Amino acid sequence: MQKIGEECGVFGIWSPVRAKLAYEAYYALFALQHRGQESAGIAINDDGVFHYYRDLGLVHEVFDKEKLDALGEGRIAVGHVRYSTSGNSNRANAQPIVVKHIKGSMALAHNGNLVNSYELRTQLENDGCIFHSTTDTEVISYLITRARLKTGSIEEAVNQTMDKLHGAFSLVIMSPTKLIACRDEHGFRPLCYGTRKDGSVVFTSETCALDAVGATLVRELDPGEIMVCDQNGVRSIRDHCGKVKPSLCVFEYIYFARPDSVINGASVHEARKRAGAFLALEHPVQADVVIGVPDSGLDAALGYSQQSGIPYGIGLLKNKYIGRTFISPGQANREDLVKIKLNPISETIRGKRVVLIDDSIVRGTTSKRIVSLVRDAGAKEVHFRVSAPPFMNPCYYGTDIDSRENLIACHHSVDEICQIIGADSLGYLSVENALKLAGGNETQGGFCAACFDGKYPTEIPTGGKDRFEERIPTEWLEKHTKKSRTADQS
Repeated sequence: MQKIGEECGVFGIWSPVRAKLAYEAYYALFALQHRGQESAGIAINDDGVFHYYRDLGLVHEVFDKEKLDALGEGRIAVGHVRYSTSGNSNRANAQPIVVKHIKGSMALAHNGNLVNSYELRTQLENDGCIFHSTTDTEVISYLITRARLKTGSIEEAVNQTMDKLHGAFSLVIMSPTKLIACRDEHGFRPLCYGTRKDGSVVFTSETCALDAVGATLVRELDPGEIMVCDQNGVRSIRDHCGKVKPSLCVFEYIYFARPDSVINGASVHEARKRAGAFLALEHPVQADVVIGVPDSGLDAALGYSQQSGIPYGIGLLKNKYIGRTFISPGQANREDLVKIKLNPISETIRGKRVVLIDDSIVRGTTSKRIVSLVRDAGAKEVHFRVSAPPFMNPCYYGTDIDSRENLIACHHSVDEICQIIGADSLGYLSVENALKLAGGNETQGGFCAACFDGKYPTEIPTGGKDRFEERIPTEWLEKHTKKSRTADQS
């Protein structure tokens, strides 16, 4: 079974004095590790000279004290943890991407997925650009670099480039003298801004990373906003704000974000408890104990318990030294990981009717295994509840769901899925209530729930997750060539 692949995590810090910012980035990336466990990287700016290191692995596997010290001191740093939603998992695709050009170096870290990267990359390749990775992040770096050669400032280059980018992108960009953060006009992915008492300015994906470096949240970047930080302070460019309805990915609240983070003014922990409470109202059941599947099912289980009055219990123990199941390539490896990742606590389960809450069902294999674990531990009944609606559609904005083929809800009814996973009953959160998880406290409003309801805020892209590794489809190439000829003739 494939658990949902997460987003990436980005971080940037500007300091008023030279410091060992690699350590600050290291702490922040540790806090963001849940957003990407395939690769990690840090780039340091020392008066325009960039030192960087990136590799495959977890943060603590990629960096040790020697590597951090080798990055030296600087006044600006950017960092990134990656899960591959576009482009394969290899060292060439690790971020931040560092570009050296006539206007000076640039480092870029990206969270999200473009829906028009296929077209943009083909146009750039036709113009002679050579790519070293298979990520849409490198496409963005080329576009910014090209615009930089024609404009007077890096922020204006970013502003012009945003006109060409469609889809999800939260970016942190480091130039020789500036730290820039920007968010796509839909606001698909979170990006926040904070400050420290020493005058440092921090941009990052989640507030938990602000906490890790001692920064205080100032606010979220608005969808479409560009923020620039340099020796003159922090300023905002809002040319792209307010053009479309905001569409924050609702799965940030359900699964992606850490429960101690705050997104758009709403606590992730409280949002997940609210999901559990909605589940209790939508799918009540007579039971003796409510347990959650670690980690993101725990908060929802607590909410279900509080709403229903059924006691909450710790019924599954997670091996904290095992990464999330989607990390391992290949179905057999994923199933092996499930066997050692979770262990039931029989005293909580034996002889009881159990409400078992998880954040999602994708293919159903892991859910079946977990239900079996709980039954083997002595449960009389297992009532499975899901704190998300059924996945019915691919996601094109960064989540690793690029086909309906492997989505169990696309091929089976709820009753059939219940039978497949071996539960006594099954209930999903409704789309209507999923859109209420922020509890009305969100400051910008509006969610993307296209993976549940099929209502995409943008056009959908050509190709899938690995489209840059695949051969260009003949029909697309013919269509694109015809368009190019028409443009040349005009």
